[in-house]
Amino acid sequence: MAQARELRGRIRSVQNTRKITRTMEMVATSKLKRAQDRLGAARPYSQELRKVIGRLLNPELAARYSLLRQPEEVRSAAVLLITSNRGLAGAFNANLIRMARNLVSELRGKGVATEMHIVGKKGISFFKFLGESLAAARADFSDRPSVDDTTELVGPLMDRFVAGELDAVYIVHASFNSALSTPPNTIRVLPIEPPARDEGANEVDYILEPSADEILELILPLYVKNTVYTAVLETAAAEHGARRTAMKSATDNAGDMIQTLTRRYNRARQAAITQEIAEIVGGAAALE
Repeated sequence: MAQARELRGRIRSVQNTRKITRTMEMVATSKLKRAQDRLGAARPYSQELRKVIGRLLNPELAARYSLLRQPEEVRSAAVLLITSNRGLAGAFNANLIRMARNLVSELRGKGVATEMHIVGKKGISFFKFLGESLAAARADFSDRPSVDDTTELVGPLMDRFVAGELDAVYIVHASFNSALSTPPNTIRVLPIEPPARDEGANEVDYILEPSADEILELILPLYVKNTVYTAVLETAAAEHGARRTAMKSATDNAGDMIQTLTRRYNRARQAAITQEIAEIVGGAAALE
């Protein structure tokens, strides 16, 4: 009966684990819904802002703005990696870190002086373990990142790009396609690439007040901040989606394990009962 008792203990342990993973799955589902709502509210603004810039920009205006400066040779760059503060999300953080490492290796292989800026405890702890020197590390972002948070994050990078200290700024974040699809993605934030015009769309004739120069001077920094803000929101939603998927998989696996252990326990208990009956019958026969 020792084996049966051991199996019974393992069954109880797995049942307790399944309760925890099921609870975490439900919490992640609730947070995912709120994160999707915030992302859905931010995306239309970002898309329309991109369209406006694409319609206002022309080659003459583009040459006047430092945020549109296209360096002849990239000598220095910054990589902004956005990870999560918590784990239990499958390969979510590992995929982001892998893409960031590949990007940094590629840039440094070309002779580009590359510095790391990281958001999230998982990315910070990993690169510190590797001995990487971090130009900036932020672990204070909540599940509800604000515009002010992203302004503090990207503002200094914009200032350094304008001053000529940086030639390019990249951001590595998670794209949110669905709860089951959260692939890592790399975009170049600076210099700004003028959005391509949609040839199929109707041309809009703007009456500008003030001038296009003044409008672009205000919109371009806003566009950079909004791009980073949207990336942070996407990563937050992707994190909850990845955690929900991982916890659902863990819950299902725990259920399968409980079924397997229960069958083994029933077989062990039946074998023990059969053995006891055989011993009783044998003892009775010996007394006759």
